[in-house]
Amino acid sequence: MSADARIAELGLELPAPPAPAGVYKPVVVVGNMAYVSGHGPLQSDGTLMTGRVGDSVDDQHGYEAARQTGLAILATLKAHFGTLDRISRLVKSLGMVNCTPDFEQHPAVINGYSELMAGVFGPEAGVAARSAVGMGSLPGNISVEIEAIFELTDE
Repeated sequence: MSADARIAELGLELPAPPAPAGVYKPVVVVGNMAYVSGHGPLQSDGTLMTGRVGDSVDDQHGYEAARQTGLAILATLKAHFGTLDRISRLVKSLGMVNCTPDFEQHPAVINGYSELMAGVFGPEAGVAARSAVGMGSLPGNISVEIEAIFELTDE
């Protein structure tokens, strides 16, 4: 099943793709690789999920923020390529969690994103190399930021 079809089957709502908030491109394609800039948890109403995990928000909020960040990344990819079916596989992700210094559940938070990608692209193509780290702060106090690298199919 295609990724576009899975989005529909899963009933997922992609937010409008976020506009760059600085001097960068949301997606850069080199050869058959798409490098996706860091995205935050943009919701369909245009707001961002904010709060520091382990302080003002809990682990579940962080998990949901990571999932929402994945939806924002998918929205950017779909806007850039016109379809998610250009994606062959997810290769690498870096998940950053805005959290307290003693917070230790970064991988569990970023699983919100990883489980979404596995659901959309399948257990082989949607599961990739990954890092999940804690940050002392993130722009606008967003709860999660994720960047990713995708391999593309031939056009």
